Amino acid sequence: MVVKARRILSRDGVTLDDVACRHRAGRGRVEAAKEIYAIVFVRRGCFVRSAEGAEAVLDPTIAYCGSPGVEERFDHPHAHGDDCTALLLEPGLVASMWGGEAALPAGPVPTSPEIDLEHRLLLGAARGDADPDDLVERALGLAARLLEQADPRRVASGRPATARARRALSDGAREALAADPDRSLQDLARDLAVSPHHLSRVFSAANGSTVSRHRMRLRARIAMERLAAGDHDLARLAADLGFADQSHLCRVVRAETGSTPAALRAALA
Repeated sequence: MVVKARRILSRDGVTLDDVACRHRAGRGRVEAAKEIYAIVFVRRGCFVRSAEGAEAVLDPTIAYCGSPGVEERFDHPHAHGDDCTALLLEPGLVASMWGGEAALPAGPVPTSPEIDLEHRLLLGAARGDADPDDLVERALGLAARLLEQADPRRVASGRPATARARRALSDGAREALAADPDRSLQDLARDLAVSPHHLSRVFSAANGSTVSRHRMRLRARIAMERLAAGDHDLARLAADLGFADQSHLCRVVRAETGSTPAALRAALA
């Protein structure tokens, strides 16, 4: 059996791997326990996973979770191989989504059409030039939605219960981002004493945009102020404001204003 994993995201405790497995039909061998937490989405193919005394047939309608210390065996009824997406999470993020316990469901978890579409959209965005902060936020949201299929009450625990509490959480995040747009979702969640995925959901519901999108909007407005003040070096401006590069700055500013930074500089100066 040949397994190739291509890493397409690794940031803030979230890792996304594109995994291709090529094998003959037949029984697999027991694999040593890994020291990672993983949610694995099957995109193509079919195989049987044996772990902790139970077998599960896995196909593109089912995801499974892997936890540290668990040995696995993968049997293959067909010789066509399979492709999966592995979402790896640090223990603290797992605990924040699973009622404070660093653990994941042992059995298979069905994936709704909505979850499967979001998984594939995330994968496509990660293969491109999407903003890494946005990818992390989307990955955590995807993980939380998948885990809700297994135990919604666990995932909901710790979520602000009242409208007033949700508004206070949203306002606290906006205040922190106004002072420092570079604050990550995890940093904001830690300071506001809430889980990252709850903060993302509450913020999106209150403001109509994700935390990462709001961050980009703030950076675009700071860029406009700098352009109006006569800043001509777009590469330096992009670096100063936390954009990946000058092209990233241009894309965000154009999306926000309909104009390129060069055109804005001429109009505002």
